[in-house]
Amino acid sequence: MRDIALGACAAAMIACLSLGGAQAQQQPAQGPKQVGVVTLNMQAVPQVVTLPGRAVARDEVSIRPRVDGFVAEVLYEPGRPITTGTQMFRIDATTYEAAVDEARANLASAKAAVPQAEGAYERSRRLLGTGSTQATLEEAQATMEQARAAEKAAEAALKTAETQLAWTTITSPLDGLPSVAEVSVGDLVTAGQSDALATVTQLDPIDVDMYEPSARLQRIRDRIESGQLKMTDKLAARLTLENGVSYAATGQLVAPGYTVSTSTGAIDFRFRFENPERRILPGMFVRGEIEIGSIQAILVPQMAATRGRDGTLSAWIAKDGKAESRKLTEDGIHTSNWIITGGIENGEQLIVNGTTGLADGAEIAPVPVQIDENGVVRDTAAPKATE
Repeated sequence: MRDIALGACAAAMIACLSLGGAQAQQQPAQGPKQVGVVTLNMQAVPQVVTLPGRAVARDEVSIRPRVDGFVAEVLYEPGRPITTGTQMFRIDATTYEAAVDEARANLASAKAAVPQAEGAYERSRRLLGTGSTQATLEEAQATMEQARAAEKAAEAALKTAETQLAWTTITSPLDGLPSVAEVSVGDLVTAGQSDALATVTQLDPIDVDMYEPSARLQRIRDRIESGQLKMTDKLAARLTLENGVSYAATGQLVAPGYTVSTSTGAIDFRFRFENPERRILPGMFVRGEIEIGSIQAILVPQMAATRGRDGTLSAWIAKDGKAESRKLTEDGIHTSNWIITGGIENGEQLIVNGTTGLADGAEIAPVPVQIDENGVVRDTAAPKATE
């Protein structure tokens, strides 16, 4: 009985093994792995450099007195925009008004002396040889010229007195925002003093100094000279503020740098931006992006490439129905794409989907896809219309 039982068990095991083998033979073999691909195109890619920057006031003036005296009035409101010619301070003008009156009186006296001197000279000239001598004529001529000179001197003195009187009212030399006054009514101020009464700062437009390392600038010039980089006709800059918000206005180059800083090794470039809302203030740190030109390159989506531990960038290419790993030469980033200048060719198919577990030389079935502006891979086949 024991032998019969053992035989039955062995027969059952053989039957199970035979059945498992038959099922295994019935499973279909796996075909090529399906992957999403996009066709690569050589194109002109903007070359953008990112530079640190700091805002500076386009114009800023310190208001100082040009005459001596006591402050009689403060005529402006701090922080309220003012225009060129707006009155800011008034200095007591009593002595300067008196000086103008005195200068006018002196001018009147000098003018009155001129006709008398001219008449004496004319009489001496007519009577020369009869009732007048040459010495008398020369003396009369000298007196006449002195009278005319005195008149001009009196006119100049009056002009000086009137100018000093006008300086008792201190006005703004530019449009901008005035600071809080550093003096009060009754304070004594003097001409040419070192302490400013106030400052006026122009904020619209505003300038931004950006700093480019001299070594990188040399590399850019080498690429331009070799023809790799085609420079733009006019440099323009865009800003990102301290809070990460992109500034709406585009800045224009005002002054290129000509010297290298001995402390930072950078060259200073100044750009000017419209600033009507005064969002950019002097001293504020910003980040600038400058488009310096364009190069011929291929754009590879960042999600389709990987960076190895050794720093090399690689991607998968579909070629002749097989996957092929490529090492890429990149030259920065444009939007969400790597700028590739080597490792792939125009017209090749880049694998952007289905790369997990992919091996070099593996058989694949490429399916054309698209990548939208959000970086999402979508099938290029249009959906069928429902009847």
